[in-house]
Amino acid sequence: MSQQQIESEKGSLLEALDYEIIRTLQRDARSSFRDIARKIGIAVGTVQSRVRKMLDAKVIKGFSVDLDYSKMGYSITAVILLQIKGKRLRDVEAKLAGIKNVCAVYDITGDFDVVMIAKFQNSSELDRFIKDVLAMDYVERTVTSIALNIVKENYNMPV
Repeated sequence: MSQQQIESEKGSLLEALDYEIIRTLQRDARSSFRDIARKIGIAVGTVQSRVRKMLDAKVIKGFSVDLDYSKMGYSITAVILLQIKGKRLRDVEAKLAGIKNVCAVYDITGDFDVVMIAKFQNSSELDRFIKDVLAMDYVERTVTSIALNIVKENYNMPV
């Protein structure tokens, strides 16, 4: 992968070294710049500079903790399809994205306009949520499915 380059939003190029840094952070986001530099065999300043550039270009959007939500009491994962009327899709999506229980919001093709993934502690919480969403302006219809088993839940695909 020494020649692999991908153009980012700001036009800068990701190089093989950037991918090495990203892979190291994916294994352990708590790694210090010094640890990353030692593992890859480069200067700490180089790691610092490259991570800063990737943050500025929004290639790296942040650093997070991989949680097991079921162990935190969120035993229900819902996949919710929405039909939105009119030209207010972005307004509705922005409102949905700001709700605590919502993990993901996607524009989709097909009979529905939006799909969202949300987590709940119990069915009463899910029921209240669906009724609140249906009461939102421009939300025409929802279809909800509940995940019976989570086989894989990790947005951190290897690069």
